[in-house]
Amino acid sequence: MTNENIILKINEFLTDEFEVEAGSITPEANLKKTLDLDSLDYIDLVVVVESNFGFKVKPEDFTHIVSFQDFYDYVIRRVDAKELA
Repeated sequence: MTNENIILKINEFLTDEFEVEAGSITPEANLKKTLDLDSLDYIDLVVVVESNFGFKVKPEDFTHIVSFQDFYDYVIRRVDAKELA
């Protein structure tokens, strides 16, 4: 799966799951503010990531994720690691 495909898939499920406009999702935008995430929403986000990409997410993985680019980079790293395993 290419990085571009991963990003497209992420944006697709974020717009569907969190009902945000696709145009508000930009690499530099703040993930939490744009998606209006609370603690329960983070659980939903984890479930969606795990089901779409097939790896387990630890809550502490989100401590350094601020922007959508941070989120993309995290998922891309995890998908790449899974494919190498």
